Amino acid sequence: MLSSSIYFLDMLQYKINVLEELKQRGYTTYTLRKEKLLGESTIQKLRNNLPVSWENLEVLCGLLDCNIGDMMDFVKSAQQADVCNQ
Repeated sequence: MLSSSIYFLDMLQYKINVLEELKQRGYTTYTLRKEKLLGESTIQKLRNNLPVSWENLEVLCGLLDCNIGDMMDFVKSAQQADVCNQ
């Protein structure tokens, strides 16, 4: 009998719409790019709810005057599926 396991990965998820929060504080995407606060690729990642680098998270925390935990949640997935081939 051949057995393997499939693991569901833990992940970080945004709790807020980061770009909307930045906009409310006066940071449009144009301003972010013009002032070289964030690059276009980072802005695209935020639009698509994709992870960004630690350096960019530090910038975001500074601009939003918050902690990472105010922006993101760690979602733990302890699920494990066993797949058995007979």
